[in-house]
Amino acid sequence: MSTSQELGYLSAARYGKQLVKVARVVREGDQHFIVEYVIRALLEGDIETSYTEADNSVVVATDSIKNTCNIFAKTSPHVLNAPVFALHLGIHFVTKYAHITKSFIDIEQLKWSRIEVNGKPHKWSFVRDGDEKSLVECVVDASAGKESIKGELKVGMKDLLVLKTSGSAFENFVRDEYTTLGEVSDRIFSTSVSIQSSISLPPNIPLTIDNLGEIAKELNFPKLTGQITKDVLETFAEDESASVQATMYITMQNILKSCPAVKETSMQLPNKHYIPINLSAFNLDNGLGKDGGAEVFHPTADPSGYITATVTRK
Repeated sequence: MSTSQELGYLSAARYGKQLVKVARVVREGDQHFIVEYVIRALLEGDIETSYTEADNSVVVATDSIKNTCNIFAKTSPHVLNAPVFALHLGIHFVTKYAHITKSFIDIEQLKWSRIEVNGKPHKWSFVRDGDEKSLVECVVDASAGKESIKGELKVGMKDLLVLKTSGSAFENFVRDEYTTLGEVSDRIFSTSVSIQSSISLPPNIPLTIDNLGEIAKELNFPKLTGQITKDVLETFAEDESASVQATMYITMQNILKSCPAVKETSMQLPNKHYIPINLSAFNLDNGLGKDGGAEVFHPTADPSGYITATVTRK
């Protein structure tokens, strides 16, 4: 209960369930589809008294939030489309409960790809052929009223590991008494891509559960996210990289060019270092000069460079 001894006030509050793990199989005849999600669903609204006055009458139990995620995995027609599924969950929470005004739905999708047999995708067999995860960050805001719901949506990925053995340099950087790194005109470039792209929802389509199919058709998320991945991989492969920073910037400019629905993109790239090993003690030349050419490396996980940036559409 509130007392005169309190020295502060509740300035923000949000709660819910995280690490809700669910896999859904959709069977269309003998053609099967599978998605595997890790969901975090958080709620905001008129919940202050649950903190300040021990009043549980405003609390939607986190177990109920978890159950809702599982039920919607069964009943939502959008379960195979993670961004639309997130919108569906988010709209549900702010319309189901009068005192809940915002919902925050984050989905991490694990990768399952169809196995090919004799050059043809198998109907119900899949392989985890990469550690990358697709990401969705969704905010549904009904604070202006249940009839004028707004939404914010980001799509992205993380843990996409890429490497190229040439086409990358790092020269002409600041040199002072703290510098030991040598300049190199050709080096291994490896990173684990994390990227988030903010999507402009169609302004002419009200954000309601009934309109989700139309929104899905308008934005075509499988095509959109596929194009973002294509831009990331092709830019990484083809850019004659002067630095991680320069390649990152070009990548995000290419995404804005190819994806009109993207209004802003952020990237985080840890520079995964491969250190050429000095084999001169064994009378072996391992190409340690400025022009690269080394063939034997020590992969090191830490410390690693960490580069971030955001590019916003003008």
